[in-house]
Amino acid sequence: MDVKRSRSPRTPPDADDDKKRAAGWRGGLRPHVVLVGFLITLPILVFVFGGRWGSFASSYSSPSSTTASVPNVGGRHVVAGGVTTTRKTEAPKNDSAPTTSLSQDKLLGGLLSAAFEESSCQSRYKSSLYRKQSPFPLSPYLVQKLRKYEAYHKKCGPGTKRYRKAIEQLKAGRNVDNSECKYVVWFPCNGLGNRMLTIASTFLYALLSDRVLLMHVAPEQEGLFCEPFPGSSWVLPGGFPHNNPQNLHIGAPESYANMLKNNVIRNDDPGSVPASSLPPYVYLHVEQFRLKLSDNVFCDEDQLMLGKFNWMILKSDSYFAPALFLTPMYEKELAKMFPQKEAVFHHLGRYLFHPTNRVWGITRRYYEAYLARVDEKIGFQIRIFREKPIKFENMYDQLMRCIREQQLLPELGTAEPANTTADAGKVKAVLIASLYSGYYEKIRGMYYESPTKTGEIVAVYQPSHEEQQQYTSNEHNQKALAEIYLLSYCDKIAMSAWSTFGYVAYSFAGVKPWILLRPDWDKERSEVACVRSTSVEPCLHSPPILGCRAKKEVDVAAVKPYVRHCEDVGFGLKLFDN
Repeated sequence: MDVKRSRSPRTPPDADDDKKRAAGWRGGLRPHVVLVGFLITLPILVFVFGGRWGSFASSYSSPSSTTASVPNVGGRHVVAGGVTTTRKTEAPKNDSAPTTSLSQDKLLGGLLSAAFEESSCQSRYKSSLYRKQSPFPLSPYLVQKLRKYEAYHKKCGPGTKRYRKAIEQLKAGRNVDNSECKYVVWFPCNGLGNRMLTIASTFLYALLSDRVLLMHVAPEQEGLFCEPFPGSSWVLPGGFPHNNPQNLHIGAPESYANMLKNNVIRNDDPGSVPASSLPPYVYLHVEQFRLKLSDNVFCDEDQLMLGKFNWMILKSDSYFAPALFLTPMYEKELAKMFPQKEAVFHHLGRYLFHPTNRVWGITRRYYEAYLARVDEKIGFQIRIFREKPIKFENMYDQLMRCIREQQLLPELGTAEPANTTADAGKVKAVLIASLYSGYYEKIRGMYYESPTKTGEIVAVYQPSHEEQQQYTSNEHNQKALAEIYLLSYCDKIAMSAWSTFGYVAYSFAGVKPWILLRPDWDKERSEVACVRSTSVEPCLHSPPILGCRAKKEVDVAAVKPYVRHCEDVGFGLKLFDN
């Protein structure tokens, strides 16, 4: 996706120039004649070449773009939808700044710390400037909580005496009383979208339980994200005694559920249990579709018991933040941190995740080349799951039905419009995020071969099509992260049901998406093309049982006013605001 700018070749210097000047321009035009001619033609030159070169002035090449890369003075030359148009735009003042006219606080109202060197992670203070301003005001209490956590992380994080002391105690098999520092160590599971959702959930849990968040960074995740906490690191250092992911599974004897089952620990009277009597660490297995097996984790008595462990290892691929809202002892604190419930991942995600300079370079170059100067950006994210495969023709038909019903793109016409409508000449960019190129090819062909009824221009782009998801490929994950951010810069988003990739993108954007519903298990097509989400929050696919020790399951969505079932996962839960 790297974009190269081409420069106009300069005329090589004439070897006889000096001789001509020495001869007093003998046999050629006299200097005063040239000057007079230049002054006469100057107004014409200004009129013709007065504009700046737009971002498409150079010959960009992309295998998946329908916008013609034609040099054009004073704007750009776009060919799509059967119409050619030239629009006057201003060139960016520098290569690293967004070309939008947005003027926003780079610290996002205090969400981000100002203690970082900007050059070390350019995306931290610049990536949000490519989006519209957040529709969710930031809670001052959350800002205070984040600054307090940063100080705590710096005091107890890797490289400190307190961390070394805690590691020594862990290796010695001791869980001491009244420890100054406590830790939750996150281990990855499944793809990038799942990982980002569960990292944010684990960080929220760390804020609530006064723990330092450390991440086991697998090779496929190296070099994706900048450090989010100033003066310290969130990367789990080498030498951690329990860093084998193969030992972290639902049957592990160190898991909290199994320790309860095997009477290694009891939770009927947590206050009477000294921390020194407990094992050196506890393991929480919060994996998708398994959350109901660990439902007691989100009860007060269990949280009080878990709080006595200085070291906690957590493995998850699930956005379990909504489950924390169902834990009674955390409700008041969460209400102060997030007065608007549906802004949880929107705020935490923009605080935690900042692409490294390499990944940000991929993102920024693509955006500047193809998306920066359009009037509207529409993102389509299509994901086909192995457990419920859908034929291409059926998925494409569903996408087109959603586009028509929700009027996401202009209708096609049969003849060139007279350019009399208010939208004539406006450019809509369609960004397609999919492992497959077929959706791009079909939509591109539609708007390349036929004009739109309104005279609008539709340009279609797809940064990559990898054909299959590669969880363990670092290069694949770099592209995926770049496309998550590109999708999050769209004004409207339609996405596949159940997709954590799409969840992250629309939550970053603060945009309620249209969700392309899955067909019923016994059908090949979905009768309903798409529905609008009630919230910008991601979905918790497998919620816990409300009531903890209750003998019967309670429908959380019927009890809690800020929780609803997900549009795409009927039994799932998501946070929302009335």
